[in-house]
Amino acid sequence: MTPTENVDAVVLVGGKGTRLRPLTLSAPKPMLPTAGVPFLSHLLSRIRAAGIQHVVLGTSYRAEVFEDYFGDGSSLGLDLEYVVEEEPLDTGGAIRNVYDKLRADHAVIFNGDILSGADLHALVQAHLDASADVTLHLQRVDDPSRFGSVPTDADGRVTAFLEKTPNPPTDQINAGCYVFRRSVVESIPAGRRVSVERETFPGLLADGAHVHGFVDASYWLDVGTPEAFVRGSADLVRGLAPTSALPGPTGESLALDGATVASGAEVLGGSTVGAGAQVAAGARVTGSVLFDGVAVAEDAVVEDSVLGAGARVGKGAVLRGVVLGDGAVVGAGCELLHGARVWPEMVLADGSIRFSSDC
Repeated sequence: MTPTENVDAVVLVGGKGTRLRPLTLSAPKPMLPTAGVPFLSHLLSRIRAAGIQHVVLGTSYRAEVFEDYFGDGSSLGLDLEYVVEEEPLDTGGAIRNVYDKLRADHAVIFNGDILSGADLHALVQAHLDASADVTLHLQRVDDPSRFGSVPTDADGRVTAFLEKTPNPPTDQINAGCYVFRRSVVESIPAGRRVSVERETFPGLLADGAHVHGFVDASYWLDVGTPEAFVRGSADLVRGLAPTSALPGPTGESLALDGATVASGAEVLGGSTVGAGAQVAAGARVTGSVLFDGVAVAEDAVVEDSVLGAGARVGKGAVLRGVVLGDGAVVGAGCELLHGARVWPEMVLADGSIRFSSDC
């Protein structure tokens, strides 16, 4: 028996994804098309590949969208169940909220907006070998000052949870993936907001519980911002991030069914061209995500951008680091640079914009 065969998985997908607006006005963040499929599909593919079958999704915002798409999970070789969070409970509260659905003695908890290459077998094995109450996936990063840091002792036990500091004592950060004993989940207060970082984990340490650290340096990315979202999608397309849900071979680009890329157009850098989307002659699309039905006209430039379903980009327009909502239209000759966001169905007339941070 592998270490993951008698373990549940819990994926927390209740956030509103405000940092990714306007894209998340029409879909929850984990359901946004990412390298050709909903982002959550990539995580579920890794869970299934690790041998875990029972998965509980903790939902809230647009909860019905998840079950409508994934159903009972049988098409993925999974047994999916759903628990709706009626009011915001924070991470700890959301974990406690799914307790009644757990079947196994241990559960791997995933934040639904993390793209990771961590070895799930090794994570669970480390948890079992240490007889830990909770095991945290700790990621080594180049700049830990941007995060809270989590030091461990020589035996791998977590010794503290530290807030952001200019000079952190370790490069290990909380990577948003945990293994919990079921009994620890039950001990979290029910029916209210609970922060795992500020309440659950420090409380466990204070009580003498064994909180273990699984330290890793594999691929890891929080896709909560537009910049990270396009990078994550491109890394999946290029095979830099792990998945078995990619609807095509890895490479410089991915074109879905019915997509048209004209002769003389360039689609590079791990870009995805959605179903029925069109890229005209002379256009250049680099490191970007084009949702279904997008149209990019002749000689337009789209770099490091996300274009919502049915968006239109006019001839010679330039978009760099931009987010277009569903159905938005950017006229010919417009130039939108890093940080610009165009709301759904908004129309920018030909040549009307040279730069904008928010449209």
